[in-house]
Parts: sequence; C-alpha cells; structure tokens
Amino acid sequence: MNPSPQMPPIMLVEDNPMDLDLTLRAFSKKRFGNNILVARDGEEALAFLARWENGDPVPAVILLDINMPKVSGLEVLRQLKSHERFRRIPVVMLTSSREDRDLKAAYDLGVNSYIEKPVSFSKFMEVADHIELYWCVLNERPY
Repeated sequence: MNPSPQMPPIMLVEDNPMDLDLTLRAFSKKRFGNNILVARDGEEALAFLARWENGDPVPAVILLDINMPKVSGLEVLRQLKSHERFRRIPVVMLTSSREDRDLKAAYDLGVNSYIEKPVSFSKFMEVADHIELYWCVLNERPY
C-alpha cells in the first residue's frame, strides 16, 4: 500500500541508525498508509514546528526517543507540549531507557505513552501494529 495523502503522517525521531532502520522496516512491512517523517535528532525534530506552521501536514503521532544528540527527547517533548498549536499531538516515547527518572520526567512533561523499544524484529512488529491501530485509526484527533 502506498502512503495516502489523506492520512496524517507518523513522525519518528530517532538518532540510532539501527533503531531507525528497524522501525522503518517494521512500518514498511506492515504497509502503513501513513507517510513517515524522520528526524535524526532533537534539533531536526524541533525544525518541524516551523514546517507545520507553514502548512506541512501535522503528524497523527510522534514516536520520540529520549537520548539524542543536540537536543534531548525530553526537551523536544517540553517544547512541543508548551506550543499553543501543537501541544495536542500525541507523543509516544519509544526508547531504550528503563530509567525511572526518564519515565517520570516524560509523563510530567505530558507524554501520552512510554514504550521500551523491543529488541527483536517480531516484537517490534507487534508494537508497530499497536501504534498504527491505536494512534492512527482508533484515536480521535482534536484538529
């Protein structure tokens, strides 16, 4: 299935090339109908705010890693959730961090979900299924 222009994109913010490839392969194998926007660090992720202000499609959900160079995922989350127009975009922390302080900080900043990255491809396929079904199909968007 080719991405549909009517379906909102999914944004993936991931600096690890192996995790990025794994995620994109899982989405490709599942044949999501959503375009995938990719930011390879927090600075690139924040640059999307200006693009959305200028009319680029706003994502249905943002999958955000915590530990990234330049700008951390928690800082991206803080800026996104403090933005008047884009604070309602659902954000899922998809991270390898099992630190309790990261989990608490993410929820304190308004994250919608916190998922530890699966290690195996088959487990990641299950996570991809759940992400698409819930955030892209079932979830009602306020915009």
